[in-house]
Amino acid sequence: MPDDAMQKPDKRTKNLAKTMRRRMTKYEYRLYAGFLSALPMTVCRQKVIGSYIVDFFLPSEKLIIEVDGSQHYTEKGLEADRLRDQRLKGEGYTVLRYSNLEVWENLEGVSEDILDKLGLL
Repeated sequence: MPDDAMQKPDKRTKNLAKTMRRRMTKYEYRLYAGFLSALPMTVCRQKVIGSYIVDFFLPSEKLIIEVDGSQHYTEKGLEADRLRDQRLKGEGYTVLRYSNLEVWENLEGVSEDILDKLGLL
C-alpha cells in the first residue's frame, strides 16, 4: 500500500498552497526575494508534494527547503517534522531546514549553505 504522504493531493491542500503562496511569511519572503529567486534553476513556492505543502521546492534537484517558525521546535512539531522528512527522503527528496532566526539574521550563511548543497560553491 502506498504511503499516505505521497498520495495525490486533495483540492483543499492545493487551495491552501495557493493561499500560502500569496501570503508568505516575512522570513520566507526574505529567503525567496533575497536569494532563491536568483538561482539558475526553477524554485517553486509553497509546492504540494503528496499531502504536504513544502515552503520551497527545486524540482531539478529534488530539493525541499523549509523555513521553520517556533511551532516546529515544540515536541509535537519536532516529531511531525521528523516523520514528514523521513517520508519525503524515502521518496528521494533532500530536505533542508532553517529557522526563521537563521534566515532573518544570517541570510548570507543560509544562502551559502544552500549553494554548497547544490554544488554551486
